[in-house]
Amino acid sequence: MTQYSQLQKFGKNVRKVRKAKDISQEQLVELAGLHRNYTGGVERGERNVTLLNIILIAHALGMSASKLLQGLD
Repeated sequence: MTQYSQLQKFGKNVRKVRKAKDISQEQLVELAGLHRNYTGGVERGERNVTLLNIILIAHALGMSASKLLQGLD
C-alpha cells in the first residue's frame, strides 16, 4: 500500500466517523481548531497529517487517535 493510499484511508476514516456522529465539516473544524481547507484536504487524503493534528481530530470526534488510525498499516 502506498503512502498516498494510507492518507486516503485515514481521510475516509475521519469522514466516516464524522458523518456517523452527524457532525458537519464546519463543526469538526471548530471542535478541532483547524482550518476548513486543511480539514477538507485531510478527508480527501491530500494532506500528510501530523500526529498533533490526528490527536486534535480524534478528540474532536470523541475518540482516541489509535481508534481513528485503525486499518492503516
